Amino acid sequence: MPTDLSADGLTAAPPEAVGPLMRGIAVLREISEAGGRMPLGDIARTTRLARSTVDRVAATLARMGYLRLDEHQATLAPRLMELGNAYLAALHVPGPLHTLCENLAEELDESVSLAVPDRDGIRFVHQTTRRRALSLTFRIGDLLPAERTAPGPLLAATSWTEEDWSTWHRCRAADPQGRAFPDVPPRSAADHDRDVADFAERAARSAKDGYALDDQRIEPGLIALAVPVRDARGEVVCALSVVSHTSRHSADSLRRAVLPRARKTVVAMERTLLRSGPSAAERGTDLAGWTAASKQELGAEFVESLARGLTVITAFGEGRAQLPLSRIAEATGLTRATARRALITLEHLGYVASRDRLFHLTPRVLSLGYPLLSRTALPEIALPHMAQLARTVHDSTSLAVLDGDDVRYTARVAIERIMDVNITIGTRFPAYAASMGRVLLAGLPEGERTAYLARTGLSPFTSRTVTEPDSLRALLLGVRHDGYAMVDEELEEGLRSIAVPIHDSSGRTVAALNVAMHSSRRTAADCIAEILPELRTTAAAIEADLHIAARFVRIPEA
Repeated sequence: MPTDLSADGLTAAPPEAVGPLMRGIAVLREISEAGGRMPLGDIARTTRLARSTVDRVAATLARMGYLRLDEHQATLAPRLMELGNAYLAALHVPGPLHTLCENLAEELDESVSLAVPDRDGIRFVHQTTRRRALSLTFRIGDLLPAERTAPGPLLAATSWTEEDWSTWHRCRAADPQGRAFPDVPPRSAADHDRDVADFAERAARSAKDGYALDDQRIEPGLIALAVPVRDARGEVVCALSVVSHTSRHSADSLRRAVLPRARKTVVAMERTLLRSGPSAAERGTDLAGWTAASKQELGAEFVESLARGLTVITAFGEGRAQLPLSRIAEATGLTRATARRALITLEHLGYVASRDRLFHLTPRVLSLGYPLLSRTALPEIALPHMAQLARTVHDSTSLAVLDGDDVRYTARVAIERIMDVNITIGTRFPAYAASMGRVLLAGLPEGERTAYLARTGLSPFTSRTVTEPDSLRALLLGVRHDGYAMVDEELEEGLRSIAVPIHDSSGRTVAALNVAMHSSRRTAADCIAEILPELRTTAAAIEADLHIAARFVRIPEA
């Protein structure tokens, strides 16, 4: 894949473009298109970059937390989502409107999406999906051809310029097979021609009607209705889309059932956008200082110009949707000249656009791994950190959630030895007798914790098991205060474990992390002195990734 061409694949890079930044983005795109994991040798072949260059780019992206390297494999890491988060925060749509989307999905029992225009397609910026056998599988960041969707005609009619229409015609002529949209099932030549031929007419009709329907153009059986959402100036900022299946509705019955309620929701959305102006911009950080320190530590293995170029994307965000060059340089700690070259490169590649000397991110930023990573669950986020913890302490480590009155194991990294704790994913224990259970119980609101103690029979597992409700209540208060729980041979003779909580960005305890061992390996005091600091460090790393991943996405806890 050539790395010196623009977003449309036609325009050569300007002289000021930053080559390492272009190569780094090419690597990220290749891994994204390969499903999120790719051998370094394959990356070199598909990007036509030297293997040594790929190794240096991968090492730099790993240092930034955007990749994980496992021998000769590169895997996208949750921290990469901070690039897409910068765009979504600057857009100021998914955050304020997600609750209204969830309410509409619950009311209709259908999947609900928000989409924005992106060149010749539409890109999703929010998804609320209903769980059923036939359900929507599109993700935040997925790109679809405009003519095969319900939002497409609306957004083309209200947002496209003559130049955008020309771009669309040129792209369809150059790519009749739709290879630019790998997430969409292919169409026959006749259907493709029909989609293209009547698109302008459908766009004009949607502008007149105030809504658009898609009747199985994306996929047989899939139907959708879309309505526009406008800001205070009357400009369309996104399209609200409700998606169903022909087993539940025809296109006409979907319109009758959904349109009135969708329009009612749009009124509420527009009022919300009017009231919820962007929050105050966050203070910039010395990202340039961090890249310089990383360069000094890693030497030639760290490509500083790549890291600095990507930090320019993170200059944007809530309250920072459009920025002049001076503000971007200030937010990143880069010189104006360095920031300018990065912006020229990002604009050439289609990730940044400008008007009247103000720069803004484009939806294309979401193509950098966001769709794949948006489907990540908490155990997947935690496992790489747990593996490092197990290597450090030489004992098995587990992750668990509260499931009813039990603790249920959702991830585990075991250390092989003759005598070890034999637990598998899905194993359940009564929460009161397990270290992770006590951490999770301690994290409950007081009323829920009291109700648990009132309804739960505290049966002993060993002679050490705490079975007095008042004693357990006092223990849980101590766990809440200390931030950890240790259970010493209460669940099983010879088994000692110590656990800490995992919190979401609101401070709610969503999971627990532990290290378990035979009591002969360490004393209780040794666990606190040696294991607890490592547990807390690992929990902090998991939380950091979780907070980035969950900013605009609902992350399953199990």
